Amino acid sequence: MPPPESGVSFMARLRERLRATPSKQRIVFPEGDDTRVQAAAGQLAGEGLLKPVLLVSSALEVSAGVEAVRPEESPQLGKYARLLWERRRSRGLSEMEAVEQAARPLYFAALMVEAGDAEGEVAGAVHATADAVQAIMHSIEMLPGRSLLSSAHLLAVQDRSYGCDGLLVFADAALVVRPTPIELAEIAIAAADVTRTVLETEPLVALLSFSTKGSARHKEVDRILEALRYIKARRPELQVDGELQADAALLLPAGRSKAPGSLVAGRANTLVFPDLNSANIGYKLVERLGGAALLAVILEGLSRPVNIVSKGCTSEDIVHTAILTATQAARAQRVGA
Repeated sequence: MPPPESGVSFMARLRERLRATPSKQRIVFPEGDDTRVQAAAGQLAGEGLLKPVLLVSSALEVSAGVEAVRPEESPQLGKYARLLWERRRSRGLSEMEAVEQAARPLYFAALMVEAGDAEGEVAGAVHATADAVQAIMHSIEMLPGRSLLSSAHLLAVQDRSYGCDGLLVFADAALVVRPTPIELAEIAIAAADVTRTVLETEPLVALLSFSTKGSARHKEVDRILEALRYIKARRPELQVDGELQADAALLLPAGRSKAPGSLVAGRANTLVFPDLNSANIGYKLVERLGGAALLAVILEGLSRPVNIVSKGCTSEDIVHTAILTATQAARAQRVGA
């Protein structure tokens, strides 16, 4: 099945914006020894989209426009170790341990971003997600007011009548196993922010369930309703509704029938799942059986753009995620200017 046109056109727009940006973003890849990462970096540099920085374990011949860095030989290692020690010494990290950790590629890359020496990071092609996330959490500050790191999967589906011209945000399908109502509310707010900033459209957030508007009574439904109350208290301007079954969230006839009067039902572009089980299963079913394309996994809650890929990723997956990361970094620079 050909890739969804919605995803192709969306990525083409982001490419054009990055090419037109005078100051290219430095994006660091901690797994620079991997051939997929090397191929992606060469393509990104060749297209003039960003400045890739590969962390490598030995001397490596790289494509034009690609920088290779050996962390243990970098003159910045001392600075990064000091930064890590300042962040983690209250947790018992010694200065010697900080030097050892900072030299590890996952930590070096995250600290490089935290120090402002790179504008973003893409990790996960070789290392487990849990290891990449741990290094990121130990190295990079959270956004003010955020206490939870969550993820948003950006998917492009074949039918462009769904979501935002065929683009949908799924949350959280990677990190938070069984969120509390407060955590579920924070995941929903973070996913809405991804929809607004990345897709540049008004988020319509559906809190998914096996029930729609009281069609079933259960403590799991109560958990979603409690999350909805938290969201409305924190972000009263946000268009969010729940509990909604998936068909009520996505299909206008089902939405009008099951949730009459809802501004979200049948029009949702941001789907918030009740737990990691349902979210991870759901996005993979849509991807494998429905011909959808996963464009990127975006980490939400960090003060700087750092995103992840999976071990099974292709070089194209890395390219897409890096483009999203550079786009986020460029937008943050414009907002901060």
